[in-house]
Amino acid sequence: MRIGIIGAGQLGQMLGFAARGLGHECFFLDPSGDPPAAKAGPVVQAPFDDPVALSVLAEKVDVLTYEFENVPVEALRGIAGGTPIYPPLEALRLAQDRLDEKQLFERLDIPLPAYHVVDSAADLHAAADAIGLPLVVKTRRLGYDGKGQFVLRDKNQVAEAWQAIGTVPLIAEQWVPFDYEVSAIGVRGVDGQVAAYCLTHNEHAGGILRVSHAPVDDDRLTAKAHAYLSRMLEHLDYVGVLALELFVAGDALLANEFAPRVHNSGHWTIEGAATSQFANHIRAVTGAAPGPVDTVGHAGMVNLIGTIPDSARHAAVGTLHDYGKSPRPGRKLGHITVVAATGPERDAQTAVLTETVTQSSTLNGTST
Repeated sequence: MRIGIIGAGQLGQMLGFAARGLGHECFFLDPSGDPPAAKAGPVVQAPFDDPVALSVLAEKVDVLTYEFENVPVEALRGIAGGTPIYPPLEALRLAQDRLDEKQLFERLDIPLPAYHVVDSAADLHAAADAIGLPLVVKTRRLGYDGKGQFVLRDKNQVAEAWQAIGTVPLIAEQWVPFDYEVSAIGVRGVDGQVAAYCLTHNEHAGGILRVSHAPVDDDRLTAKAHAYLSRMLEHLDYVGVLALELFVAGDALLANEFAPRVHNSGHWTIEGAATSQFANHIRAVTGAAPGPVDTVGHAGMVNLIGTIPDSARHAAVGTLHDYGKSPRPGRKLGHITVVAATGPERDAQTAVLTETVTQSSTLNGTST
């Protein structure tokens, strides 16, 4: 089949490689001049909301999908009548606004931290009174990798917070003293068949994912997370891969956010699962049944942020994925995946890789 992918970043690149391996052809739309996915197929260079470019792409392909959640929904509605678009646009719409997202969790009885809608500085004061401090104040739309956020620890910071990010609608969330973060990643086919990967343990710094470990060896948490994930997939009549990020707080799992796409925390599946998240997304949107999602060992992933040092290119362990992007502070340039026979062996390898990459980046003057 011919697949149109809106967005041609590293996720598009990995989707394109997976599609090629399954015998499909990909075409991309992206405004960038030399995006990573150009290695995986032709790119129509145009804005994501360009109606002519979207129509041209839709005419070339049998099915459309997307690699990030900030694609303009209304622009896609204009072409939705002719070419199937997966995941469904309703899932995309809900993921684009944190309030809509939280209301979805509530409708599906998925626990989440307390929150308060903020449209003024007075609302911030009210949120602090209602929920307590500290609060995480976020823009309702377009925030990612820690951008568009402010941690409010004292009411005296309200004016500062409002000045920093208050020009757009906000939401204030309860600060959760969680134990760690996990992601539940699953895939649903056109026929409704669902497959879910093991839970992934994620470590962030500066709002950016740094390290992931899989599997999380906790059957109780896994069953609970998969139940929440299944509710979302069924409710949304979903097709494709979906990632649900959750806080682990004692015996509770609290929803943080979801992504209607393949996800950074699932990159380990390329080497560490029987079928990668990318191959399963392609399988789903082209009408095939999900492939097996069993792990093939204990997998870990280390993100390469800002620069790819020589130490990463010559590491004694792991598989390097270089996205082909130019270096820039805070930019995801690649990742290294390791797969080991045991969890402790995997953890030791990712610890060495993390330390080596961090030291090399510091020596080269790039803070990550």
